[in-house]
Amino acid sequence: MSPDITVHYLDAHLLVTEKPAGLLSVPGRLPENQDCVIARLQQVYPDALTVHRLDQVTSGLMLYARGKPMQAALSGLFERRQVDKRYEALLEGMLAEDAGEVALPLICDWPNRPRQIVDFALGKPALTRWRVIERDAVAQRTRVALEPVTGRSHQLRVHMASLGHPIVGDVFYGAASADRVALHACELAFVHPQSGQPMRLLSPAPF
Repeated sequence: MSPDITVHYLDAHLLVTEKPAGLLSVPGRLPENQDCVIARLQQVYPDALTVHRLDQVTSGLMLYARGKPMQAALSGLFERRQVDKRYEALLEGMLAEDAGEVALPLICDWPNRPRQIVDFALGKPALTRWRVIERDAVAQRTRVALEPVTGRSHQLRVHMASLGHPIVGDVFYGAASADRVALHACELAFVHPQSGQPMRLLSPAPF
């Protein structure tokens, strides 16, 4: 196993790993973009199958099935919104409010894909809830907890940028350059489809 891939939980049915920032979740279209979390996992756990994805720039917790039946069961949890996902991010600037939500429909900007844009006519509904954790007046940054109620591509990134406070390092959506995009999947909670046990995995933000 690559030292970049930490396994947080493992049993005969599923596993939860930590994706490092900069590594693809699944293989890309080009031959040089085949290195990814699932490829590395399958070297050790050949039955590991993808259930969801994180953007290449995002780090944090990812849930994988072991075998097709569990992949179907876990995918069903995501489709029914029975997986609670929490993220932590650093935003540029100082958010004035302490909490709120963004409900803006998103669609792929095909000439500039994979960029996503707000489109009220053709976009798919997207909802993000956010809450301020702390404000850094010196650095002019705001640390927030994010809950994506829906799971659209680049949803958190576009929604934060729409507030006028893009995620630190997310030059794709208007932020200044930084060492990394400061977005981390810090919590996953769900009921284990096989055992029925509540599962809650945590990973502190590395920034």
